[in-house]
Amino acid sequence: MTSKIDTAKFNIDIQDIEYNKPDGTPLLARLYRPQGAGPFPAVVEVHGGAWGSNDRLTNTPIHQPLAESGVVVMAIDFRMPPEAMYPASITDINFAIRWLKAHAGDYATLPELVGLLGTSSGGHQAMLSALAPFDPAYGALALNNVPIDAPTDARVAFVALCWSVLDPLARYRMVREKGIQRLVDAHHAYWPSEDAMAEGNPQLIVERGDSLERPPVLLLQGTADDNLTPDMADRFTVAYRDAGGCITLEKFEGQPHAFIGKDPSARAALHAIELIKAFVHQEAGALT
Repeated sequence: MTSKIDTAKFNIDIQDIEYNKPDGTPLLARLYRPQGAGPFPAVVEVHGGAWGSNDRLTNTPIHQPLAESGVVVMAIDFRMPPEAMYPASITDINFAIRWLKAHAGDYATLPELVGLLGTSSGGHQAMLSALAPFDPAYGALALNNVPIDAPTDARVAFVALCWSVLDPLARYRMVREKGIQRLVDAHHAYWPSEDAMAEGNPQLIVERGDSLERPPVLLLQGTADDNLTPDMADRFTVAYRDAGGCITLEKFEGQPHAFIGKDPSARAALHAIELIKAFVHQEAGALT
């Protein structure tokens, strides 16, 4: 995939909004809107943090340049442990996708141009949401007070993934074997059981051949990532292609987990951001 795109650098408006309040818990999103007529591509961004930490500001080094390239970015907070376990966060992501589609006109985008971006455990949650947009458990939150003709489904046009936990059961077994207690504890806090890790598991869902959506995927992965099994990105790429999906895997030699956030000005980080920008614009361009 080319890492160059021909887009102007847009001025952007940034605002924090409350997009939902499940169980009385306010959920905030930071919305980046490029100034211009559009229609712009859009992403709902799902941060990482082992399912239980960080917030909508975590990936600002990705949000800002992506928005400046002409992409609406909705970086969301969602329910996390200890207040909520799986699948609460997936219902929040499903809701956020539908919310952005319903309000697309307010942000100079179109419902059919909405995709997902996720990092680490956020990549797991983004991919799971993309695979199963019609799962009744994930779509359990009603979308109210929207135009009568607003789209109400959570399908997405594309998914960009960074160092993502695409097989949480395999990752759990790896960190348990290695004695990485903070990650073992993170799994226990988010997942009710190993059965749940198998249920909400993009790798196993694709391998099982479950009825699913298969949007185009970009997957970025460092080769020195000790948070994941060494073959996780490769295994998912093979399985997704075997299931008929289109996926591009880009590897970054010697890069660790979450390498963009560790040094956003480094060459690898800048190249990764360019790849994300190019992918989003390419996939949106194919739809307009």
